Amino acid sequence: MDHNAIPEIALEWHRSGARAALATVIETWGSAPRQAGSQLAISGAGEIMGSVSGGCVEGAVVAEALEALADGEPRILTYGVSDENAFSVGLACGGTIRILVEPVGAALPEDMLARIVAARAARAPMGYGVHLETWARRLIAREAMPERFRADKSGLEENGEFIALFNPPLRLLIVGAVHIAQALIPMARLAGYDPVLIDPRDAFASPARFPDTALRHDWPDEALAAEAPDARTAVVTLTHDSKLDDPAIIAALEAEVFYLGCLGSTRTHAKRLERLRAEGLDEARLARIHAPVGLTIGAKTPAEIAVSILAQITEVLRRG
Repeated sequence: MDHNAIPEIALEWHRSGARAALATVIETWGSAPRQAGSQLAISGAGEIMGSVSGGCVEGAVVAEALEALADGEPRILTYGVSDENAFSVGLACGGTIRILVEPVGAALPEDMLARIVAARAARAPMGYGVHLETWARRLIAREAMPERFRADKSGLEENGEFIALFNPPLRLLIVGAVHIAQALIPMARLAGYDPVLIDPRDAFASPARFPDTALRHDWPDEALAAEAPDARTAVVTLTHDSKLDDPAIIAALEAEVFYLGCLGSTRTHAKRLERLRAEGLDEARLARIHAPVGLTIGAKTPAEIAVSILAQITEVLRRG
C-alpha cells in the first residue's frame, strides 16, 4: 500500500466492508512531527495507515476511532503531549494536538470521499471543509481559496470550519541534464517532489547518469507543454544554452508554475532578459524569474548549488 494514499485506503476499506474512519490533525503546536491536514486511516479491524503525531498519540486515536465506528459519530480529540513523550519521537518540547475523527459513511459521506479520491487521481486540487460545531460539510475548489491551496495549508477558518486540502503532488521540471541536476533530483524527491528531467541530448539525459528518473528527450518547450505545468509545479533551467533554456522559460511563464529559476550570472541573466523582451514578454512576466537561481548562500559545488535551489523553491512555496 502507498503510505501517502490515506483517503484511497480509507475508501477501499469502507467499500470492502471492513469499515474505516479517518483521523485528521486540525490543530497542533509548531514543532509537531505532523502538521494540520495529516491523516491516519483506521479500519474496523484496527489496521492503520498514515500518522497524526509520529507515535505520540496514535494508540489513543485508534481506540477512539473504533468507538466512533461503533456509534457512527464524529468527534474531536484533544491531547496534551508531554515534553518527555515529545522527546521520545525526536522533538524538543511537547504541546497540544487536536484531531478530528470521522467514520466513513456514517459521518464523512462516501460520495464526498470518492470525489476526493477521483480528484487526486486526476491531479486536480480539492478541499474538504467541515464545520466543527454544526458538522456541515462541503467540497472546495481551488478557485475558492487560491492562497490556501498555493501554500498547501490545511487549517481552521475564523468561522470554525476546518479545511483539509488534497493538493496534487508537487512537481519539479528540470531543463538540463547537468551535474547540478544529478544532485537536485534526489534532494527534490526527499522534499516531496516528483522530478522530471528534460534534455533532448540523449547522452546527457541517460538512465546511467539519472537512474530511476523520468526522462524527456523532447525539445524543452514541447516537453513542458506535454507535462502541463500547474500551480503545484516548479521549473528550473540549468543548461546555460539559450537555445534550450529560452523556450522552456517562455513556456513556463505562460503557465501557472509557482516557481521559475534560471541558472546563470547576473550578466548572463541581463542578456537573457533582453532576448525574452525581444520575444514579446512583458516586465510582469519577467519579474517571475528567479535568477541567478537559488538563495545566496555562497554555494560553490553542484550539490551546494542544488541545496540553494531547493531552499529557494521551498521559500517561494511556503512564503510566497
